[in-house]
Amino acid sequence: MSVDQTKGLQEEEKDDYTFDKVPVEKRNMGWFSVTNITFGIATAIFYFQTGSVMALQYGAMNAIISAIYAIVIAGILGTVIAYLSAKSGMNVNLMSRQGFGYIGASLTSLIYASNFIMYCAFEGMILVSAVHAFFPAIPLWLLIIVFGSIVIPLNWFGIKQLDKLQKWSLPIFFIFLIAIIIVAANIPSQFDGHFWTYMPEGVQIGGTGLLLCIGMQHGIMGLTALIASDYARFLKPKDIKLGSIMIGFIPQIFCFGVMGLLGIWFGVRLAESNPGVYIVTILGLGGVAFTLLTQLRINVTNIYSASLSLSNFFENVFHFKPDRHFWVVVSAVVSIALMLGGILDYLGSAMTFQGVLLMAWAAILVTDALVVKKLLKIGPKEYEARQEKLYKWNPVGVAPLIISSVLGTIAGLGYMGTFLQNTATFFAAILASFLTVAIAVYTKGRYYSKAPEEIKVKRKKEKERKSPTFTKEIPVE
Repeated sequence: MSVDQTKGLQEEEKDDYTFDKVPVEKRNMGWFSVTNITFGIATAIFYFQTGSVMALQYGAMNAIISAIYAIVIAGILGTVIAYLSAKSGMNVNLMSRQGFGYIGASLTSLIYASNFIMYCAFEGMILVSAVHAFFPAIPLWLLIIVFGSIVIPLNWFGIKQLDKLQKWSLPIFFIFLIAIIIVAANIPSQFDGHFWTYMPEGVQIGGTGLLLCIGMQHGIMGLTALIASDYARFLKPKDIKLGSIMIGFIPQIFCFGVMGLLGIWFGVRLAESNPGVYIVTILGLGGVAFTLLTQLRINVTNIYSASLSLSNFFENVFHFKPDRHFWVVVSAVVSIALMLGGILDYLGSAMTFQGVLLMAWAAILVTDALVVKKLLKIGPKEYEARQEKLYKWNPVGVAPLIISSVLGTIAGLGYMGTFLQNTATFFAAILASFLTVAIAVYTKGRYYSKAPEEIKVKRKKEKERKSPTFTKEIPVE
């Protein structure tokens, strides 16, 4: 590798801005490039799986209605969060520092990282299932280690490398997708009738079946809305308005609308919920190649976002600050461990629990920006991420997150009745929004940022502490 190439890669590595907002001069990516990176999320065949599972368990029409709901809600949340990120140059981890406090925001960083690592494991197992279906002689554990590790080098040089990977792989993805649809259409269906009319025995349109489908959608909706911020912060200032809408809605339309709908169709037609199995059944070795492509596209973004979140958490709480590469490796290793532990066996429960945490967090961010700051004029307009200017804890964000997550989880476990069990995520989001406004009004924005006098006192104390001539006075009795 030449000196120029090495220097270029080092510059790309530095441009991740894990701990700081992206400077205005570095916000130089067009809306198409940023949307293309987030499109890596939308092309994951995990959406095939959720569509197939929902259709086969709760009926195709309930799955379709829940997909429409997901597009609207996640699209709105994603647009608002992308806009806030593009304006501030920060991702949701950094934006949360002011509303949660710089230690309080570590809770969100850890939640965020754990979700990405978990989804990396889900996606990885789909890939492993596909390869194992075609090459059954290869042990599952070996496939897990190989495909769990391959995302590490693909993630090494950050945002620019992701952009290049997603751009060249997208046309190949569409070629494979069209081929799979054509071949599947010529395979005799396991269900007599139109796929959207499929309904398991004892299930009806609406009611509990629909609520359970919506509950499954919630598990990924919060993630797809929040992840936009990791990339929207690089958006050119002139592209912010159009770009926020594109980043917010296009991936949602494709992942819940196109991929989800295809998952429903495949699941009903082939009577199989695991795309790692039915894609290989449809296209053979080509299905293995397609699955490999889609899962690598999504898992490089999963590991990228997980590494940023872990960096923020350990830097804030433990002042442990290795570079992002360290956390890329850690994220991949934990994901491999989850795959070896059989994470797919807990898909439904994991998605419901994640939905409660992520939707509560997204609701707090959006409510804080649109209601507390803009409508009620409480707190500073500009986001601040520098620790010296922030409190460790801000009850406006921390209290709603903890209370709504705990109560939402209790509801999700069925201790508050059947209705709240099936709407636990929605309940948690509404509760989080209400508490955010109530606590902001009560505290009058006191804990968003330190006053200049407090900052001066803190700096003086730190200077005295570091001074070699500083000694502690011993009182004379």
